[in-house]
Amino acid sequence: MTNLIPRKILFGNPDKTSAKVSNDGRYISYIAPLNGVLNIYVAAIDTPNEAKPITNNTGRGIRIYHWGYDNKHLLYLQDNNGDENWHLYSVNIEDFTTQNLTGFPGTRVQINNLSPRFPTEVIIEMNKRRKDLFDLYVLDLNTGSISEFFRNEKYASIITDDYFKLRFAQQLNADGSLTIYEFDKESNVSEFMQVGAEDLYTTSILDFDEENNLYMIDSSNRNTAALILFNLKTKQKTLLYENDKADISSLMLHPTKKYLQAAEYNYLRQEIKVFEQSLESVVAKIKEIITGDLQILSRSLDDNIWIFADIKDNGPVSYYQYNRVKEEIKFLFYNREDLVDYKLVTMHTVVVKARDGLEMASYLTLPQGFEFDSTTFESLSEETVPLILWVHGGPTARDYWGYDAIHQWLSNRGYAVLSVNYRGSTGFGKNFINAGNGEWSRKMHTDLIDAVNWAINNGITTKDKVAIGGGSYGGYAALVGLTFTPEIFKCAIDIVGPSNLETLLETVPPYWKPHIAALEKKLGGNLATEEGRNELKARSPINFVDNISKPLLIGQGANDPRVKQSESDQIVNLMNQKGIPVTYILYPEEGHGFAKPENRMSFYAMTELFLNQHLGGKFEEFGTDLEGANFKI
Repeated sequence: MTNLIPRKILFGNPDKTSAKVSNDGRYISYIAPLNGVLNIYVAAIDTPNEAKPITNNTGRGIRIYHWGYDNKHLLYLQDNNGDENWHLYSVNIEDFTTQNLTGFPGTRVQINNLSPRFPTEVIIEMNKRRKDLFDLYVLDLNTGSISEFFRNEKYASIITDDYFKLRFAQQLNADGSLTIYEFDKESNVSEFMQVGAEDLYTTSILDFDEENNLYMIDSSNRNTAALILFNLKTKQKTLLYENDKADISSLMLHPTKKYLQAAEYNYLRQEIKVFEQSLESVVAKIKEIITGDLQILSRSLDDNIWIFADIKDNGPVSYYQYNRVKEEIKFLFYNREDLVDYKLVTMHTVVVKARDGLEMASYLTLPQGFEFDSTTFESLSEETVPLILWVHGGPTARDYWGYDAIHQWLSNRGYAVLSVNYRGSTGFGKNFINAGNGEWSRKMHTDLIDAVNWAINNGITTKDKVAIGGGSYGGYAALVGLTFTPEIFKCAIDIVGPSNLETLLETVPPYWKPHIAALEKKLGGNLATEEGRNELKARSPINFVDNISKPLLIGQGANDPRVKQSESDQIVNLMNQKGIPVTYILYPEEGHGFAKPENRMSFYAMTELFLNQHLGGKFEEFGTDLEGANFKI
């Protein structure tokens, strides 16, 4: 009998997360609960166990933060109950004073650049002047003063360098392509590069080296995003590295000298290609200690102190500190220490073929005791188990191998869990991404059906024991599952998923407007023409509500700026009018997902009961898991 892992351990606040070293290497910081709310803690680098909280957030918690280069201020972003109108806050680690630096109502703030050359300043982006575009400002951390740096009248994004110089501006075009402009010394622009719509997600500027060359990923004349060095004087491109199955996902440069040290790519698992010879032994030494995938999280400016994590599939994330001078590795902490006491299961990497031969990197987690041949992918167990197809959002995103709370939770309750990087997912080359264009509810959905059939054919589950769920696009896929292919799924869970692609486009946030052509290309329809609207109608689950014959659970944040509450309201109202049962849980203090642990816990508790009723998995009694949550059913 498998012990149930309490939902509180899986979905409550982590013990510690987001560990970072200050730029001068003197301090370590991390996010941890204070009175049940995530806040920032700081300690001297050699005494991490003596960390003290330096913030006192009492709302949805702090999730995004950065060290200022003055080593005195920490910066964090915070919105209002999930509305994604981020404000920038600073906290002084010497006197613990916290200041909202951008307290402008209805304004979204983003950090454009932090530079060691300007330790007391930060370039920020704000849509304060007009809601659809972001102007650039320089913010002084000591005085809080803000001065306009660049007034933007047409660009989707602006790129600056470490010298706080305007370098490039990017404009999205009506056909989904991108024009990159280069600034000269007088801040005039000239066309630098055209990026075709097919290369939009696999070509971008990453950083500059000391000789003023560009590090880029580039997929022109190839499929996957390759790492390129672009010489701005000669206009020559030098190929630094490419992988034929996966895009280069990130690079590691020396913090100040900006030469290339390593690059990462990820097909089924994360891989690191090391370029700096002196780092090869360092990475090898670290890999002797860790059992999962290496994630380098933070480094001091002199590159002597690293904070890295061991990402495992069957255990909590382990954080470590590495001192390159002393060649010393210290274990710091787990993100969820209580998980050490439970036996977690393996996440299997599998490649599932779609009906047209497209190969999809996928992840399968099975209940403890379920025997499975990881070479042939066939079940060795006499009995099958129910399957939950858990679909990632985006869809321009992807699933990864590693610790996954939902996979561990559902497998612990007796379900097999399958996550599929269906066509349109990122990371696998431009052909794979573009194969999803116009395929919402079509080939992107048959990819999911093919994955279900793969699990059935391999003896993992049977066709009468399959559920579908997910968030954002995954929620849309769940709705499509019950409206377009109701015979496939026993039940569905939709978290902040759009039900009507016309109203989805009509209600996007103003700052999405520059990106609308690319989004329409993905959706396969537009609002401007009757033909375009008809395509959107044909892909919208709300127009096929009469087909729903299986149980549906919907979770929605009232302040979601991306998928508005109306997306869930309208399909629920129509189902009610037609007498079709649905369970709808609305969270007044949440946005695009559930950030408050009390809300998250309550939703997954009710989801667990829902699945128990319809698929028969194990169920942990509610206990106190609904307490403190704010929701309406």
